Amino acid sequence: MTSLLLLAAALLLLLFAGRFRDDRRRFGNGVLLGLGTLLLFAGSFLEFARFHRPVAQAVAGATGVAAVVSATAVAGALLANGIRMVRAEGGRPANLLSLLAGLGVLAVLALAVVTERTDQGPLRAAATAALLVAGYLAFLFLCFAGYAALYQRVTARRPVDFVVVLGAGLTNGSTVPPLLAARLQRALTLYRRQAARGRPPILVVSGGKGSDERVPEAEAMAGYLMARGVPEAHVLQERASTNTGENLAYSRELMERIRPDYRCAIVTNDFHVLRAGILARRAGVPGEAHGAPTAAYYRPSATLREFVAVLVSYPLANLAACAVLAAAGARAGWYG
Repeated sequence: MTSLLLLAAALLLLLFAGRFRDDRRRFGNGVLLGLGTLLLFAGSFLEFARFHRPVAQAVAGATGVAAVVSATAVAGALLANGIRMVRAEGGRPANLLSLLAGLGVLAVLALAVVTERTDQGPLRAAATAALLVAGYLAFLFLCFAGYAALYQRVTARRPVDFVVVLGAGLTNGSTVPPLLAARLQRALTLYRRQAARGRPPILVVSGGKGSDERVPEAEAMAGYLMARGVPEAHVLQERASTNTGENLAYSRELMERIRPDYRCAIVTNDFHVLRAGILARRAGVPGEAHGAPTAAYYRPSATLREFVAVLVSYPLANLAACAVLAAAGARAGWYG
């Protein structure tokens, strides 16, 4: 059993390395890395347990306690962050994700505790199903967060023809807010670094005019860059897009007209980097995403939003996995 687990881990990690070298912009890479790492730890632990069973049992018990304590702490942190998000950013659905996630974690823990104390078949079935689905989602989230962090740290630094800056909402209908300013500053860094080598890229600012905005986001972004010394000839505006997918598709059309064999960098905020890379791959945009820093209080909710968006982009696979796990958990809990 141990040998099979370690062999499977090695194969998964080798597959991850090959896919990562081929194209980093795949969520599946993160899942392969997570599965390989999980099997590697499981196999190593079982091998250790063969020779040090008492110690292994103590470690397993301590790990279980640590998992419960950690889950409770994470729930508390999510609730606190959710309250702060509502106070700072308002009660829009996207700002409630931290709060809802914290309540969800507490609900699963409470259901497990009640089940342990009452030991009733229906409760056991519900608790086991909930724990399996929650475990699946937690595993995918760790894969997403871990791979997003890895992706940001190994983004290629080669010269590019264009730097695409993805838009975000404007303040008071025309002012660049801090979130968008961070993206523009990151783009300026890339621009100046390459310009110092004698090959300045064109900055493509991408974003249309929202219903509550007085000017297109691209116009406000272009003004921000030119006010900081970027020549007008080095700024290209894409004014029609309304979301990230359109940002990339419409920007691709503009870049292809100027240089069909172009290479680009895509700039967004750090929490959005992996999904931007995934969408760029799907849109046929030859470029890696680069992240700009985000306020610490904003990052948890934004990361959860990105994770949900990635899950929704694979609806059949995730719904099927959750349905199978829930059914298996309910059956095991009922007859357990």
